[in-house]
Amino acid sequence: MSTDKSHLSMGLLRFTTAGSVDDGKSTLIGRLLYDSKAIFEDQLEAIERATAQRGEENLNLALLTDGLRAEREQGITIDVAYRYFATPRRKFIIADTPGHIQYTRNMVTGASTASLAIVLVDARKGIVEQTCRHAFLASLLRIPHLVVCLNKMDLVGYREEVFEEIVAQFSAFASRLEIADITFIPISALHGDNVVERSERMPWYRGSPLLYTLETAYVGSDANHVDPRFPVQWVIRPNSDVHHDFRGLAGRMAGGVFKPGDEIVALPSGLRTRIRQIHGLTGPVAEAFSPMNAVLTLEDEIDVSRGDMLAKPHNLPQVGQDLEVMVCWFAEKKLQPGGRYVLRHTTREARCVIKDVRYKMNINTLHKQEEDVAIGMNDIGRIHLRSAVPLFYDSYKRNRNTGSLILIDEFTNATVAAGMILEAGPAVRPEETYVDRAGL
Repeated sequence: MSTDKSHLSMGLLRFTTAGSVDDGKSTLIGRLLYDSKAIFEDQLEAIERATAQRGEENLNLALLTDGLRAEREQGITIDVAYRYFATPRRKFIIADTPGHIQYTRNMVTGASTASLAIVLVDARKGIVEQTCRHAFLASLLRIPHLVVCLNKMDLVGYREEVFEEIVAQFSAFASRLEIADITFIPISALHGDNVVERSERMPWYRGSPLLYTLETAYVGSDANHVDPRFPVQWVIRPNSDVHHDFRGLAGRMAGGVFKPGDEIVALPSGLRTRIRQIHGLTGPVAEAFSPMNAVLTLEDEIDVSRGDMLAKPHNLPQVGQDLEVMVCWFAEKKLQPGGRYVLRHTTREARCVIKDVRYKMNINTLHKQEEDVAIGMNDIGRIHLRSAVPLFYDSYKRNRNTGSLILIDEFTNATVAAGMILEAGPAVRPEETYVDRAGL
């Protein structure tokens, strides 16, 4: 079977929406769902009744998501509303995140699995603080495609000069970020201009409408298909009630490609063997690649347990206990230098200690604050931590699956931070790994 993954590019697109308060994000999502026939008749009737009761002239499509927003305001903190719809070209999962500045952590949660981000800008206000914040987070989270929608063009007379001025402002800021692909689209979510169909009111715009941009965004190369990584989630043992003579390793591919016959090395033991067979959801398959769930059987019965990782001998992840990490802090209680937390990385769990806070990031100016390093809720900063056992990781820039982690309060079991591992040095051979529990 070919290892070409281009067929995945048109299957499913996960994208997130971000914007400041009242930029029209809910209306845009409602317009996409409405124009793509992704809402039920009873939902449409309810929206029509509510719009009439409010005395509004245009159908209020924002009501499709306002109920979910109200739930968040009632106390659901780290939560994201997901919406699903499809067109003949592609299936979509929308992560709807709130626009308030105090919900930065929500955007991080929703955008962590996204391949594309839509940032809304009110054409009347231009670039504001939240625009810069969301663009920075998209860059930090390595979202490869960014679509900047200049909404409410109807309120500025659909003027081209307004569009061009905001594009220039955003481009100047984005030049300091690492975003591979940026698209600018002038829209009116309220009236549907350039959302699904090209707008006759803006003949000067030569690009594609938003839906076509979403349908054709190429995401086949976004996943890491170069570095084979298989974090072991569960060991299926023989002589159990269900599997009498079967021993396999279950988990989700975190990168690269594995095939039967491939030589693999198990970390941290460093023991080597070969893959005998790969089982997918419906039976044996010729290969496994990210993000497939799979069960691997091996030629030899080597000692492997949950939290271990399978890789190829000549393509190993980094192995170590000292990590440089960018964190987004979720908890009301501030990060404690020297504090102890539980770290979860792929399927591995370990205790860790915060050895140092390098700096806190000013998201609006992109300056590093080395004097004020008190990291509180929604702050982003760089830390140095040490885990009690070696971790098997890549930099987040190279692999979002093996380069991400979360920190958990060991007393309340609450998730307090999400982290992205920064660029690492040369890989360490498995036999050189060690356990240093000093200070933990």
